[in-house]
Amino acid sequence: MAKTRTAYFCQSCGNESAKWMGKCPSCNQWNTFVEEIVEKGNVSVPDWKSGSTSTQRSNKPSALNEIIYSEENRMITPDSELNRVLGGGIVSGSIVLIGGEPGIGKSTLMLQVAINLPGLKVLYISGEESEQQIKMRAERLINVPGKDGAKFPGVAETYILTETSTQNIFKQIEILEPDLVVVDSIQTLHSAHIESTPGSVSQVRECTAELLRFAKESGTPVFLIGHITKDGMIAGPKILEHMVDTVLQFEGDRHHVYRILRAVKNRFGSASELGIYEMLGSGLREVSNPSEILLSQRDEPLSGITISVILEGLRPMLIETQALVSVSAYGTPQRSATGFDTKRMNMLLAVLEKRCGFKLSTQDVFLNIAGGLRVEDPAIDLAVVVAIISSHEDMPVDTKVCFAAEVGLSGEIRAVNRIEQRIAEAEKLGFEKIFISKYNLPAGKKVHDDLNWKKYRIEIFTVAKVEEVFHALFG
Repeated sequence: MAKTRTAYFCQSCGNESAKWMGKCPSCNQWNTFVEEIVEKGNVSVPDWKSGSTSTQRSNKPSALNEIIYSEENRMITPDSELNRVLGGGIVSGSIVLIGGEPGIGKSTLMLQVAINLPGLKVLYISGEESEQQIKMRAERLINVPGKDGAKFPGVAETYILTETSTQNIFKQIEILEPDLVVVDSIQTLHSAHIESTPGSVSQVRECTAELLRFAKESGTPVFLIGHITKDGMIAGPKILEHMVDTVLQFEGDRHHVYRILRAVKNRFGSASELGIYEMLGSGLREVSNPSEILLSQRDEPLSGITISVILEGLRPMLIETQALVSVSAYGTPQRSATGFDTKRMNMLLAVLEKRCGFKLSTQDVFLNIAGGLRVEDPAIDLAVVVAIISSHEDMPVDTKVCFAAEVGLSGEIRAVNRIEQRIAEAEKLGFEKIFISKYNLPAGKKVHDDLNWKKYRIEIFTVAKVEEVFHALFG
């Protein structure tokens, strides 16, 4: 007989306690413990095939040199951005967790993948929407003016199941035998082995464990869509992210059209990759070259606008930085940054005032990263300080000039990583000049002496101080 007991779980991190506590000792959050009824067996575990219990098999240790390794089988999807983020495709038997804000496009992305997979049987499990609602979204994705419906070869092989009980889900999986399973969302499922409400810590953990066993034993990849909390973290216990093979974060501002699919964890590839989409009325469109979209078209040069070459994951992009400097109308100057760290902007303003002699203490400074992106790459520093001075002096920067360097506290231009990849991206988009740190070159080398740099047609300026950039641009 299974023994039923009561325990308290932290809703933030999943920490378990025998009694209620005001503050969680694991994550230091207050008032997060809730009481849940836990049913705990002795030596048996739930079997995904029948929903019953079976004795867990014991594995024997194997020597490392005796283990036979073969390349993992990957399912290549028509979505090149998703393939990039996953490391080259969907791995058989993997379990992927996708989190994001409500309405950001998680369900739309998964439904697009399902109806675009040719020759593969996909089971889309929804605990939030009815079959009619999913059908309406699919019709919107398929019946687009100017599009041929035959371009969606996976429509006939996409099956919709509206169910929340894992026992009933596994019965349908046994009958259908799908090649891919999508669960929308993991917080809506519940298992009969746990006597708590759906979405609770114990239910999320148990349902994920059952789906994990199914994925590993059957070799069927599973996609889980997860809710997030108001802090942006995936709802449920932190162990949920440790249990799955890949964690993807779907980000973006709902008031902008661009979405970023970022890999937070990936056991089968790089955790630094990202994919970029554009949200349209007909669904999500892949953005193969985001630099061309993020750069605005202007008829004439404007002050306060610069272009920087940044890296998002392993992908180089050119983005536009906009700055506005004006005389403060109030006693305390305003400092505002959108898409950039405000504290780092204040640090760069202090460098300009202390090291370069620009009087900005009585000026309002506003900074904006175009496109709704948030940038953390330090290579944008030089473009930020040049944009601020360009607006302060009301002198525009040439539209064919870009920047890729970090600025230090003493006003020095610091080197950034993978500079050749950044230069190649700038050259591909037709830029004529790029400012980088001279410390990106090997010691004692000049640009024209290094054979690796002669292949670039773009003019490369190597600088060591911020003042050198200002003299080269504004005289």
